[in-house]
Amino acid sequence: MSDTEERALLAGGCFWGMQELIRALPGVTRTRVGYSGDNDKPNATYRDHGKHAESIEITFDPTATDYRTILEYFFQIHDPSTRNRQGNDIGLSYRSAIFYFDEEQRRVAEDTIADVDASGLWPGPVVTEVVPAGPFWEAEPEHQDYLQRYPDGYTCHFPRPNWRLPKRAEA
Repeated sequence: MSDTEERALLAGGCFWGMQELIRALPGVTRTRVGYSGDNDKPNATYRDHGKHAESIEITFDPTATDYRTILEYFFQIHDPSTRNRQGNDIGLSYRSAIFYFDEEQRRVAEDTIADVDASGLWPGPVVTEVVPAGPFWEAEPEHQDYLQRYPDGYTCHFPRPNWRLPKRAEA
């Protein structure tokens, strides 16, 4: 990681759809999918990832975007009010989580969640976990850039039209 790059680590359901949408954000320089969130399961794989969530590691240029913008988009493309589920995908692997790397990311995550809850844009309260980042195990090559190779492949993620997260003072 250089001085001109920062990382975000998020889980919000199937990693294929998240990667396809987030990779196109201005300022995002790299993405890779994998598994995170279970400190007891090293060397996670698609077939054996314990309690890890399917996750996406995002590398971004902080002069072109910021962590808050990435989190706002994250909340736009998945439903953070469903516990351990996105679309047809059900289970702990598909939970919503923000894995923060430092206290500033934790603060921004909690503030963004408070705005999401206050906005009323979702049918229930946010159940997204906010926990320290642990190991990230990169998924197998066949899972990287999946929807680039299979454009009609499965995804349950989509940008909601005209979705804009107001700050609590505006809500």
